Amino acid sequence: MTSKQWADGTANQAPGGHLPTPGEVPRPVPERPVGIAVVGAGYWGPKLVRNAQHTPALRLHWLCDLDEAKARTVLGEYSTVGATGRYERVLADERVDAVAVATPAGSHYPLVLAALEAGKHVLVEKPITTSAAQAVELVELAEAAGLVLMCDHTFCYTPVVRRIRELVHGGEIGDVQFFDSVRINLGLVQPDVDVLWDLAPHDLSILDFVLPPGVVPVGVSAQGADPIGAGRACVAYLTVRLSNGALAHCHVNWLSPTKVRTTLIGGSRRTLVWDDLNPQARLAVHDRGVDLTPPDQLTEAIRRRALISYRVGEMVAPALVEQEALRNVMAEFAAAVVEGRAPLTDGRAGVRVLELLEAASLSLELGGVTVPVGAGEREAVR
Repeated sequence: MTSKQWADGTANQAPGGHLPTPGEVPRPVPERPVGIAVVGAGYWGPKLVRNAQHTPALRLHWLCDLDEAKARTVLGEYSTVGATGRYERVLADERVDAVAVATPAGSHYPLVLAALEAGKHVLVEKPITTSAAQAVELVELAEAAGLVLMCDHTFCYTPVVRRIRELVHGGEIGDVQFFDSVRINLGLVQPDVDVLWDLAPHDLSILDFVLPPGVVPVGVSAQGADPIGAGRACVAYLTVRLSNGALAHCHVNWLSPTKVRTTLIGGSRRTLVWDDLNPQARLAVHDRGVDLTPPDQLTEAIRRRALISYRVGEMVAPALVEQEALRNVMAEFAAAVVEGRAPLTDGRAGVRVLELLEAASLSLELGGVTVPVGAGEREAVR
């Protein structure tokens, strides 16, 4: 493998999903764009509105919010998109094929349920619901009705995470040995969730997205602290045990005066280092690590020496084209609807992330014991 192949991304273009890669011919626009409505005019809703309007395969018809005046303000005076405070009006509109839900997590379940029952495809912000049981119900309803239910796991649609997935799934880093992420900053202490539910969904959705087939989380342990007396964990450490014996570790923190966004994925052949705050070199591929002599190659001479050797090779920073992740999210949603297929981050991906969060919360409550993924409400192992 040459340095140029690593740098330009031609080393191993493993199937990574349905998103276009740089230089790929854009998807054709369907004869009739998918009619869509955005629900929620808060922080994320306006971003969905902007990206829906810039996605040729979508046609935005409504922005719905309980505060109709706020929705009108988001759209602007001359917008042809309708503003309404009545969700039932949106669902009754035959032009609307799909809805994008960007409301507080506690309202996701009834809004998504109503949309699916009305025959609409759904894009929903994370978490998909506040409980895995509710999420499973929505997934099964969507599948039975032949509707697309997609989670907006935004980071999974960034060029850097797409490249990481390609390298991991293509076997370029070898067997996954560890996953380590840090997501810390001086953040807003949320009134309704702890730092795990606020920040960890980003890293857990990335973990779910990039893990190779056959490697799955089997247990979760978490420890947290509330040093400022906020009434909920403001600093937390989460450890996920994987089925291949590796560990994934996530550090989330609202109280750090400095912002850090790094993820390391170690493999038996190479290690990936992602620094999201370094736009000049977001991703570095290190050909260095630890090698262990296989048992079938041991000789008496080797037995008398250390069995571990250290490999020191080159570091390559692959070229990545900067793209807005949310634009890719909207394009993938439209393509999944038109093509009648599951999106990259479907409802089941949302369920898997929720199962990890629920296990982490139970572990936190029980003092950090390891909780099996998908365990019952009180089942835990030490």
